[in-house]
Amino acid sequence: MDTPVNSFNPYKHLKEQFVSNLTGSSMLEIIALATAVPVLILLRRCFCSNGMRDGNATKISSKKNDDVIVGVWSLRAYMAAMLLDFLLIILPLLLFFTVLSEWTSVAAVLLTLLLISLIAAKRYGASIYLEDGVDSLRSNISSYRVSIMVVTCLCILAVDFRIFPRRYAKTETYGTSLMDLGVGSFVLANSLVSRQARGFPMLKLKNALQSSSPLVVLGIARLLSTAGVDYQVHVGEYGVHWNFFFTLAAVSILSSIINIPPKYSGILGSLIVVGYQVCLINGLNVYLLSNERGTDIISQNKEGIFSIFGYWGMYLVGVQLGSYLFFGNSKQVLRSNNWAKVRVGILSLLFWLLTVILDRKVERVSRRTCNVAYVTFVLAQNLQVLAILMLSDYIPGHKISVLEEAFNRNLLASFLLANVLTGVVNLFIETLFASSALALAVLVVYAFVLFLLVGLANFYGIKSKFW
Repeated sequence: MDTPVNSFNPYKHLKEQFVSNLTGSSMLEIIALATAVPVLILLRRCFCSNGMRDGNATKISSKKNDDVIVGVWSLRAYMAAMLLDFLLIILPLLLFFTVLSEWTSVAAVLLTLLLISLIAAKRYGASIYLEDGVDSLRSNISSYRVSIMVVTCLCILAVDFRIFPRRYAKTETYGTSLMDLGVGSFVLANSLVSRQARGFPMLKLKNALQSSSPLVVLGIARLLSTAGVDYQVHVGEYGVHWNFFFTLAAVSILSSIINIPPKYSGILGSLIVVGYQVCLINGLNVYLLSNERGTDIISQNKEGIFSIFGYWGMYLVGVQLGSYLFFGNSKQVLRSNNWAKVRVGILSLLFWLLTVILDRKVERVSRRTCNVAYVTFVLAQNLQVLAILMLSDYIPGHKISVLEEAFNRNLLASFLLANVLTGVVNLFIETLFASSALALAVLVVYAFVLFLLVGLANFYGIKSKFW
């Protein structure tokens, strides 16, 4: 059915077609992108490890309720640091996702070589000392979660412009792409540092439902708001009514209902994923990937509902990995970064190898069904990013950037703000017909406004970290 002429979004059908029937890019390109993102963050620390943060800012340490030492800056120094972070991290990422996309692999190699050279230069003549402690590992995990959020916030608007390569957008059925990693990365990042992974007692069902209620509310709000303004929604992604927030809520609730010790959660998660994969290759994938839908709620939202099994299994595997890599037998107490970094790197390589084998011998990677190859794909890429960020210990005097601090304090709120800004841009600019110059200008302004607001929220102590 065509969109009415007087709709808020007259080109809705064209925009939905624009993100449909895509096949993704190669795994090698995904590996290159997964290298460029954390390397840019580390380069920022190399360039300014002892500069802006320690020299030009007036900093007073104060103890907050969340046991994090927070620095109080002058607004001028803080904004200067934010601008530097924007120029050294955000702007290059935007260029890699748009006009420099053909040079991603070359750029990843060159940036890695530059990072190695800078680390070697900074360490030459200095005492051989690696920061290896709880604080180091905690900051690296935070940086990893922030990197997921930053890339997601940039891509959700960029994908609506022709300047964004179609191979980076979500695949229709099978394949690997940058944006395919989004929801899986959120699920995995949440599981690695979840209550289960840290060894805390699980919430009772009533408390778990209350804890997940904000996600349910956000899911309903997204459903109503997109319908209210006739916003484009690719039905093949989750279904007619389902969305990202419902998936997160469902995984959280299922994990609370079935509560097992972390050391066994990976086994259960693997059994769930393998069992689900058996069902897929025996006919379920044909049903899920078909465009035919019935009138019942399950058929209308078949992709979102059935993929829960894959995401739940992924979450449980992530819980055991988080417990093993970061918390160990003592629980609730982080291991040393040096202990974890080697194991994270080895696991990343093993999951990449497993992904290639599963993709070729069992079933191709499919975000839409969240099959076993997609689960290992997400694990491989996320652990790769985390392993690279753990190399920060080799940067003498490194400091976490202001941008990372700001996003870490308001992760989900940042994502919600990015969604609102994306919706506003789509309602006032015909993204499909924008020239490359206009598209890049809009994306730069969008990113700057988003990171400015997130940074100011952090500066004034506003915190809504509930993811």
